[in-house]
Amino acid sequence: MPRLPSSRRGVVWFRWKILTTLSAALCILALFSFNRHSNSTATTTLSSSLSVARSRIPLVKYSGDRPKLAFLFLARRDLPLDFLWDRFFKNADQRNFSIYVHSIPGFVFDESSTRSQFFYNRQLKNSIQVVWGESSMIAAERLLLASALEDPLNQRFVLLSDSCVPLYDFGYIYRYLVSSPMSFVDSFLDKDKRYTMKMFPVIRKEKWRKGSQWISLIRSHAEVVVNDDTVFPVFQKFCKRSLPLDPRKNWLYLKKRRHNCIPDEHYVQTLLTMHGLENEMERRTVTYTTWNLSAKKAEAKSWHPLTFTSDNSGPEEIEGIKKINHVYYESEYRTEWCRANSKPVPCFLFARKFTRGAAMRLLSEGLLES
Repeated sequence: MPRLPSSRRGVVWFRWKILTTLSAALCILALFSFNRHSNSTATTTLSSSLSVARSRIPLVKYSGDRPKLAFLFLARRDLPLDFLWDRFFKNADQRNFSIYVHSIPGFVFDESSTRSQFFYNRQLKNSIQVVWGESSMIAAERLLLASALEDPLNQRFVLLSDSCVPLYDFGYIYRYLVSSPMSFVDSFLDKDKRYTMKMFPVIRKEKWRKGSQWISLIRSHAEVVVNDDTVFPVFQKFCKRSLPLDPRKNWLYLKKRRHNCIPDEHYVQTLLTMHGLENEMERRTVTYTTWNLSAKKAEAKSWHPLTFTSDNSGPEEIEGIKKINHVYYESEYRTEWCRANSKPVPCFLFARKFTRGAAMRLLSEGLLES
């Protein structure tokens, strides 16, 4: 086969490089456009779902004498501790509570996916895909609240994870939450530099708060969260996941990049503060989480709580949690003495993060009684 002159080969090679570069650029542009369209579609779908939910919230004020406690479960898929919750709800008057579960889209709770009839068909029909560290986490919380607000008898709303357990029986928890006119929202000044001036002027720095996402709200505060169309878009725009999915590498990112919003640790706290409602809150959570303070530096920065197993969830550990009567907030030099309806009470009603083995031990040893 005859060979092309070197000058001709150079021209052909140059044209081929240009063609390859252009093709790669077009592929990247197409991928970017697709992702932007997907995010836009997801945002539009979420906004539409919340708008429809808001339009169905009854406007009639509650005037009954039997308020309901709404349990809102934020699940990754199923509820691995449903057998424990089944025992918990069996000892309760069903007129005093309601259950809502946000799971992955399309997941159905029935006899094939849960061991408790209390969860049958309690999943949201308008659930969304949730990504840790993204605004979709607080979007799911808002969908749960919106669904629960459709029932005017629901007057208290408690958000729980799929690894949460109750520390007391239903009667004690019901009286504790319903007797108090306050919401229980972990809220304190943030010194981690997660605030960005890009949020100004919608969110002012002096109103920026941090805390646990596991909240318990009175109805008027739940309505504020669901009806918010000003603060949530700011979180959608500026709170992006800047940490890798592998928690072992988180400390490297934190060392290089200090700003990482983590929307579920800031949204409700900041929103209620902006509405001037801090005097209507007990500024603490009722869900206990313990962090492994003895871990190595890389592990301590992973932001994952210590897991309770059958080995470390015995009477001594559970009673230790129940005896806690105050919380110290270092960023404010504030000690929050735990009260409900102005009376001293144990701080925590629930705890996480429990395995099946730990939950089975709680049941077998009767550690959930008041």
